[in-house]
Amino acid sequence: MQQWLESLHPALLALIRVLLFVVPILLLVPGFIWLERRLLSWMQDRIGPNRTGTISKNFPIKFLRGKKTFGLLQPIADGVKLFFKEDVTPKSIDRLIYFIAPALALFPAFALGGTLPWGPSHGLYGLLTPIANVDIGILYVLAISSLGVYGVVLAGYASNNKYSLLGGLRASAQLISYELAMGVALACIALASGSLRFIEIVETQEQALFGIFPAFQNWFVFTPYGLLAAVIFGICMVAETNRAPFDLPEAENEIIAGYHTEYSSMKFAVFFMGEYAAMFVFSGVFATLFLGGYNILPVNWQYLADQGGGAAGLWQFIANAQYWLSPVFFLLKAFVGMAVYIWIRATLPRLRYDQLMFLGWKTLLPAAVVNFIAIAIWIMVSKVQNPALGTLAALISYVVLYFVFRSFIGTNKEARALEKRTVSYAQFPTKPDSEPAAAQ
Repeated sequence: MQQWLESLHPALLALIRVLLFVVPILLLVPGFIWLERRLLSWMQDRIGPNRTGTISKNFPIKFLRGKKTFGLLQPIADGVKLFFKEDVTPKSIDRLIYFIAPALALFPAFALGGTLPWGPSHGLYGLLTPIANVDIGILYVLAISSLGVYGVVLAGYASNNKYSLLGGLRASAQLISYELAMGVALACIALASGSLRFIEIVETQEQALFGIFPAFQNWFVFTPYGLLAAVIFGICMVAETNRAPFDLPEAENEIIAGYHTEYSSMKFAVFFMGEYAAMFVFSGVFATLFLGGYNILPVNWQYLADQGGGAAGLWQFIANAQYWLSPVFFLLKAFVGMAVYIWIRATLPRLRYDQLMFLGWKTLLPAAVVNFIAIAIWIMVSKVQNPALGTLAALISYVVLYFVFRSFIGTNKEARALEKRTVSYAQFPTKPDSEPAAAQ
């Protein structure tokens, strides 16, 4: 197989890599819709999709009659409904931009996922993944993810609807607020790994844990700076995809449905295809940067096998299985990220707009800057002195910067405090007693 792929024309090999990425995502989007509806029903103690849950007793195939499908046919029914639904296009719109906007909302997810490695960089998978091994991987994430808002903004502008325009403006303001914190969080990982390429970042996480335990991998989520960067990036990626509790651009209780109010039929469906595809790709980015990428567990199986001993054969078998099943492990981590997206939606209410801005500008961004400064101090002292002293200096800097951060929040506490309001019933004067009933 590997020799055959090596013999192919580079253009044909590139086409195979593209199809191996794009086709699974398009096939998985209906599954994501089913997964969200089922998980939300379990978490909120509801029945969930059940109208398409049981096969008819008159079905031609006998052994399938009366069988439950657990709502798996619901996405198919939704797709058929959207495909045959009447396509209503308002008259007073900018037609060109109106029709381009859904495609722009779908494009960034595919462009971003093309740089993710779903397998090791050697052997067979080295020929198949990633689609493009760009040297500026992290910068590419920031550049392409920021393009996703163009579809939303243009949809709101082209619809000639004040509510739609307001949703597009909210999306742009939200992007600016959270893109900065996300960029600094990703800069922390680039500084710690010494590279912007996703493959090298994953290989950095395969090194010895804390540089001391070679049997375990040093996933960034296990380090103090990586954990803080992971939390910041996780919050920002939820905001980037306009998911609850950051779904202000389409808040139905405020602006109807926001930017897609005037869209129907398949154009409406394309927006949600882009949303679910972006959720899946961002989950893959999170797994690549913080969770060891395609490695299922933070264990160096090959190191254990090379050490020999009675279990060397077992460790070598697991190492080989780790290599061949790495795409499956990567997909599992992405599915876990999707489940977390859904969990957050089922748990947290939508933020007010002032809370959204405060979280992005006055909490996440300063915390990301503190983390970046601490990592820079750790790297500098470790190279000049020794790793132990560098770790100590980083911990001290975390403590000092934490109190600076707290004092910064304290100075703004009064400014961000909301005015306390009370509600009291109006006291109307009582009507004087009228004449006795007998006299009336």
